[in-house]
Amino acid sequence: MGNSTSSGGDDHGSGGGSTSTIAAETETGRHVVKVCGYSKTQGVVGVGKFISSGTFTVGGHSWCIRHYPDGFDGKNPGWISVSLYLTRPSSFRAIVMARFRLSLLDTAGQPIPGRSFEWQRPFSIAGQRSWGVPRFIPSDGGVLVEGSGILEDDCFSIACDLTVFKGAGRAAATKPFVKVPPSAFSEELGRLLYGGQGADVTFVVGGELFSAHRSILAARSPVFKAELFGPMMEKAAARVQVHDMEPVVFRAMLHFVYTDSLLGAAAMGVGVEDRVAMAQHLLVAADRFGLRRLKLICEDFLCNHVSKRTAATSLVLAVQHGCQGLRDACFAFLESPKNLKAVMATDGYDHLRSSCPLIHDELVNKLASTDAFKGNKVKRSPGCFSC
Repeated sequence: MGNSTSSGGDDHGSGGGSTSTIAAETETGRHVVKVCGYSKTQGVVGVGKFISSGTFTVGGHSWCIRHYPDGFDGKNPGWISVSLYLTRPSSFRAIVMARFRLSLLDTAGQPIPGRSFEWQRPFSIAGQRSWGVPRFIPSDGGVLVEGSGILEDDCFSIACDLTVFKGAGRAAATKPFVKVPPSAFSEELGRLLYGGQGADVTFVVGGELFSAHRSILAARSPVFKAELFGPMMEKAAARVQVHDMEPVVFRAMLHFVYTDSLLGAAAMGVGVEDRVAMAQHLLVAADRFGLRRLKLICEDFLCNHVSKRTAATSLVLAVQHGCQGLRDACFAFLESPKNLKAVMATDGYDHLRSSCPLIHDELVNKLASTDAFKGNKVKRSPGCFSC
């Protein structure tokens, strides 16, 4: 917050002075970009060509730093140029007033004397959206030399300290001519699913019926496409049996197919403690019907909910359905002797040993020296090619 105070002004009969305060709301941020491979860029990138930093946000606007290894233009030979660039304002018509300082830093992160430059300038898409320093660092003046305390391992750093004045310098007409509403595509398809209009196929799952639309299913799932439009299925078939799946799981999967979102636990009739089991079943369904994004969402959820109760079953699931991330998360959890000992006492561990013996033996070999295995008679699984 910046304040300016003025005294005097118009005095109407009071005989004394008056005081007024103007408060400017500001937001300040700092971004440091590390420029590596300095020697490889000199004379290679070209005059007027730049390398951009990652974007950062200050004052609701997106910015980046542009580094010109061979200078802005031919008027400044032998100089490295640098600028602050407004990549995306919060409003297309916004004129953003900003005060910024560009500084060359030493290896300790401190500004180099004489290599800091500060301005206050307006930025806008319609006008000037980039301001900078044509002669920021002499490229051949001995500043950027290994061992100088500035260049280290062919890298140096630039800092941008930026203050944006909110509400200052904006264009008079900031109200858009047209207001585009957010997409309601998923909500509309959801209403189509639950309304049943135009449904041309019915699935029978555990005695429950689910109406759906062939074209939507085929567009979202290669498996549905093959089953509903391929040579193995008559197009006239209006009823399809789905085996080995619970109705609640199929309902959740169908909801995702239409809306690209997950049903809440309450909507599925699932308690909070059962969400992991539901995610496991949904992952299996997603893999079965080729819904890759849904499978990854379930895998990510399970990775963040590995526990003594679920580690063994999740590991089996990871192996059987090719989920490398979940496999790694389970192994990381089981590296703790305390966790491993607790998991070994669960029914899930027996299931792991019997259904995935190779993975079980890998776990035994990897963790045989831990305290969890000491004093425990752990049998290796018989040879098996199931995992």
